[in-house]
Amino acid sequence: MNYIWLYLITVLIWGSSWFAITFQLGVVEEVVSVFYRFLLAAILLILFCVVKGRRLRFSLRDHGFMFMQGFCLFCLNYVLIYYATAYISSGLVAVAFSTLIILNILNAAVFLKRPIRPPVLIGAILGLAGIALVFSHELFAARQSMNTAAVLTGLVLVLVAAYSASLGNIISARNQSVGIPVVQANAFGTFYGCVILCVYGLFTGARFDIDWSWSYMGSLLYLCVFGTIIAFGAYLSLVGKIGADKAAYAMVLFPVVALLISTVFEGFEWSLLAVLGVALVIVGNVVVVGWRQISQSVWRPNFFR
Repeated sequence: MNYIWLYLITVLIWGSSWFAITFQLGVVEEVVSVFYRFLLAAILLILFCVVKGRRLRFSLRDHGFMFMQGFCLFCLNYVLIYYATAYISSGLVAVAFSTLIILNILNAAVFLKRPIRPPVLIGAILGLAGIALVFSHELFAARQSMNTAAVLTGLVLVLVAAYSASLGNIISARNQSVGIPVVQANAFGTFYGCVILCVYGLFTGARFDIDWSWSYMGSLLYLCVFGTIIAFGAYLSLVGKIGADKAAYAMVLFPVVALLISTVFEGFEWSLLAVLGVALVIVGNVVVVGWRQISQSVWRPNFFR
């Protein structure tokens, strides 16, 4: 498969998964919904490895890193996103989460000793300014309904989730660099993630209820099979091949997909500030990764090799 298809799969699936999460809220507690999602994903991935005869024996050290990947990518990250979606629209969650592209580059500089290019700082400023504009409209509207705290809470939760996901990306790159395939790393990562979620749920007294409605079960299957197994497989394959910074090209487009879906199904209202804000987020991300490189990645799939 050309890497361009991995990129498109990531954008389209993750662009729609934010809205699918809204069907998980209500009857079942957020931490329990995330637990169900990754438990099912872990079972399917491990069964796939067994049927295909994939290697499942790794060193204790490697399991330690897969445990950390599971905690960052398949536990803390998503619990916070589910919580945030209860406060703000799914489209706004996606916009705020697009800061991952900047966080990936900053964490790569810290943990992988990669120098930060000047355009990164410019892009970061533009991106953050864009997010401020988008959320300023929401905060103004929230002030009218005395709901400002909810919007701010949702924003903070998403930003912490993005940082957790960025750490998970760096750990995933490490795991692939030492020869752990993406499928096996995700199999153990989702398993460790759901174990952590189960322990946390039991410790906090969460009720492990289940909602058998078509909307809940359908969204659960979609988020598990497409949002977790397929999309994470595609995205983390890109992380291993081209690095966490370039793989985060997906963050340029999926917030737009998410906002369009939110506009149709959640009644998200576009204002001039929102339009300018989204434009700045996209421009900031483009500046960070470089327009020339993005155009090469879109029109020349060999760039990803």
